[in-house]
Amino acid sequence: MGQSGRSRHQKRARAQAQLRNLEAYAAQPHSFVFTRGRAGRSVRQLSLDVRRVMEPLTATRLQVRKKNSLKDCVAVAGPLGVTHFLILSRTDNSIYLKLMRLPGGPTLTFQINKYTLVRDVVSSLRRHRMHNQQFTHPPLLVLNSFGPHGMHVKLMATMFQNLFPSINVHKVNLNTIKRCLLINYNPDSQELDFRHYSIKVVPVGASRGMKKLLQEKFPNMSRLQDISELLATGAGLSESEAEPDGEHNITELPQAVAGRGNMRAEQSAVRLTEIGPRMTLRLIKIQEGVGEGNVLFHSFVHKTEEELQAILAAKEERLRLKAQRQEQQAQNVQRKREQRAAHKKKSLAGMKRARAGADGDSDAEDPGAPPEAEGPDQQEEEEEAEYFRQAVGEEPDEDMFPRATKRRRLTRPPGRKQQAKERRPERARGGGAGRRPPKPQGGPHRAPAKLGPRGVTRDRGQGRRRPPRRGA
Repeated sequence: MGQSGRSRHQKRARAQAQLRNLEAYAAQPHSFVFTRGRAGRSVRQLSLDVRRVMEPLTATRLQVRKKNSLKDCVAVAGPLGVTHFLILSRTDNSIYLKLMRLPGGPTLTFQINKYTLVRDVVSSLRRHRMHNQQFTHPPLLVLNSFGPHGMHVKLMATMFQNLFPSINVHKVNLNTIKRCLLINYNPDSQELDFRHYSIKVVPVGASRGMKKLLQEKFPNMSRLQDISELLATGAGLSESEAEPDGEHNITELPQAVAGRGNMRAEQSAVRLTEIGPRMTLRLIKIQEGVGEGNVLFHSFVHKTEEELQAILAAKEERLRLKAQRQEQQAQNVQRKREQRAAHKKKSLAGMKRARAGADGDSDAEDPGAPPEAEGPDQQEEEEEAEYFRQAVGEEPDEDMFPRATKRRRLTRPPGRKQQAKERRPERARGGGAGRRPPKPQGGPHRAPAKLGPRGVTRDRGQGRRRPPRRGA
């Protein structure tokens, strides 16, 4: 059996194509369309219609809650690659549309003088053309009358152009252009006409009967003698089915377009059908930044040259102070870093000295607590240890009286008995190996005394305790 599935080169080519598509999609502009404040039902529906115009490069199911601020939307827009905000709001006086460029602005505020929803536009048409396949590609933007009428007009044109991806007229596929967005500027009234159309391409030069046959719609030919009558004259067809075409919408197609009869280098007519929404806009002001900043243009408030110079001077002063604060902050941060480094170095040096001193005194014995820090328990242990020496004649073990024996070993020199005890093994080696050790103190018939807890002697015969004798 042959190898099933795709080869390694096919998989690699497909993966590279998907990566290129993702990069191209991320490079295109994306937008958020939502409302702010108490907009009302009609304005909310208008925002949904505008969102429909911006498809597919917009958030179709975006939901913005009342508690979400504009900063929250900006924070979310960054990771998602959103470049524009279209915000609709309503006041007691009018309805406004704000067009924002992220992340640094500017912000254009338009006043919506008139608007018509999609449902109202479609209901007014006899035959409308609107289906879901038209919204799989962004619309074709057409700007009209945006001439040399001022810098604010040029800025408006640039903002509208950046809303949609750029088109290369030499490489564009005509089958991807299904819609058209027309924005017309009227310099007299300073208003913008916002219109949205559906595009349809049909062949020209053929009779109405031929168009019907191409569309697989067979007319009633019961009254005709021959099919040539249908093709030549279009008999039996109603006048309402014929749409007027002229030089204004007839063109020669540079490539084949989807549809029966739309061949390359053939004459075809481009027909537009409005699908809504409609809006009549007027520019109110232009601001720096996103929603806040200096006002660059205002249609109602005009400032003199001196006022503009004063505003620019104040702005430069603010920028200078800001740069000065940033420089001072950077110096403070550097100074604190140096202080921390010096403190760390000094602490490490001290730790090394302390470790070296501890390693040098490791063989020395702990001198114990000073005499003035001794308590009554330690003095009592010393007395009991001294009584044990007098009673037994030997030094007690270290674990019996640790405090007393340790201090005696450190503070007192060895006594005569201790010196004699240390010399006995030498004399034993010299010839006194057979000598018996001395008998313990006491009578020959008394049993040796047994020490109880805390140095108390106990008599075996009577079973009574007697208090320890104090040394002289």
